[in-house]
Amino acid sequence: MKMLVLGALAAFSMVSIMTYGYLCWDKGEPSLENHQSLLYEDLDELRGVGHQPHIIFILADDQGYRDIGYHGSEIRTPTLDKLASEGVKLENYYVQPICSPSRSQFITGKYQIHTGLQHSIIRPSQPNCLPLDNLTLPQKLKHVGYATHMVGKWHLGFYRKECMPTHRGFDSFFGSLLGSGDYYNHYKCDSPGTCGYDLYENDNAAWDHDHGIYSTEMYTQRVQKLLANHNPKTPIFLYIAYQAVHSPLQAPGSYLENYKSITNVNRRRYAAMLSCLDDAVYNITTALQKYNFYENSVIIYSSDNGGQPMAGGNNWPLRGSKGTYWEGGIRSVGFIHSPLLKNKGVVCKELIHITDWFPTLVTLAGGELDEDMKLDGYDIWETVSEGKRSPRMDILHNIDPMYTKARNGSWAAGFGIWNTAIQSAIRVNHWKLLTGNPGYGDWVPPQSFSNIGLNRWHSERVSNGKSLWLFNITADPYERVDLSERYPDVVKQLLRRLAQYNKSAVPVRYPPKDPRSNPKLNGGVWGPWYKESNKKKKTNQKKSKKNKIKKNPSHRKQQFSGCHPPPNNS
Repeated sequence: MKMLVLGALAAFSMVSIMTYGYLCWDKGEPSLENHQSLLYEDLDELRGVGHQPHIIFILADDQGYRDIGYHGSEIRTPTLDKLASEGVKLENYYVQPICSPSRSQFITGKYQIHTGLQHSIIRPSQPNCLPLDNLTLPQKLKHVGYATHMVGKWHLGFYRKECMPTHRGFDSFFGSLLGSGDYYNHYKCDSPGTCGYDLYENDNAAWDHDHGIYSTEMYTQRVQKLLANHNPKTPIFLYIAYQAVHSPLQAPGSYLENYKSITNVNRRRYAAMLSCLDDAVYNITTALQKYNFYENSVIIYSSDNGGQPMAGGNNWPLRGSKGTYWEGGIRSVGFIHSPLLKNKGVVCKELIHITDWFPTLVTLAGGELDEDMKLDGYDIWETVSEGKRSPRMDILHNIDPMYTKARNGSWAAGFGIWNTAIQSAIRVNHWKLLTGNPGYGDWVPPQSFSNIGLNRWHSERVSNGKSLWLFNITADPYERVDLSERYPDVVKQLLRRLAQYNKSAVPVRYPPKDPRSNPKLNGGVWGPWYKESNKKKKTNQKKSKKNKIKKNPSHRKQQFSGCHPPPNNS
């Protein structure tokens, strides 16, 4: 009887997700799509064959699947709802469960098993970064004439200057290098006695810009300035990676006033942060219109992973949270908005992954994809623009050989095909297989946020006796019915697919902390600390010449801030 009630509530919640939405943006304000003040005299010329669109990619940090108006949230997000309703809502869209992996996959188009970032995040004191032999999205766009700018959170490593955003294809960078930090003073402590300043402009600490401005507002102002000073006839790529709504939970008081009815302090602060982010996106779209970019723009919005309930986020009705391979950790809020879309105001349920943006945007920009790049992403423009079937049939969510092994996992449990003690997850068509320890598997509904903290409504978690699960995600997106015993042949097929993927994996990059990283040794600032020998430097210079990548001579700096997985997912 209890499970019937749970199922009924879950079904009701999904109906609300599919039907709930805001009716208007602001009373009396015209639709962006129907904006009558044409930005160019000849719109046909603007959209002419071969004309390169402006690309604006907005990445939120830790936004939960539920935490957007059109998914039924009590948090007001009228701008995001409006943009999504006039564009294409991505309702079968996946990212990674934590920060660095999602960002690396977006910027390279590759799974992290192919970049060595399979395990955890890149931590502040690690001599680690996105491997330098990986061609990045901004580098590819620069090859075809784009101006490339990053504002916000980097979190892809900075131990040597070659790892910095301005050395990875961005003309300019304004933001933070780490995974998290104070929204106002931009300081971050990695451990007691290891603290430093983390706000950069290009390759230098941005002391001159430290005016105590809330980071969401500060980054938005920088984007507005970039647009105001750029010629719209030259294509621009803006990667805007906001710090919000990642902890620490800090928000301007004016936004907190709007959520007095939310008794849970963390949820209230989170709601205020998300409302501020919604206003920021409104200001960016307004700037795109004002400075003649909008009519030839492609705006993509995404979260980097699921929400963390203990930090105010919510993924209901999905199972799990940030840092887990349950749907709540990896199925993301996402949409695309553009006057260039052929179909607008629709919902796309085709399978899409964050790696797909690399080939999609490069192709859309008129660039070429070399076969030897070995991308894991697919060009899905026709899928989102015209409603065609996705070329993607599967997703390797990850294989992490370093994660804490499941106690009862074994080769025998994996039919001699795969060691189920290893944390892994894969999606093939409708089927999803998980092995090892996927992370806590709670379902946390919105009403569980009370004034005394978070109360789990359903406390089913990962059992110590299990190390393998199979779900039909299309029929059971909430992962309530494990089908692994009912369909052993399907399990074997997916295990073989995992084993095949694993053959192509590169070694994990997860070095120990380097004491030379302490900001005390670098003027109180987090930044590059590694100095290589002249012999190694000459070798690396020879390798870089082979890559045939033209770099901008005036290297500047890149983006910031970041995420930490939950304590049990370190």
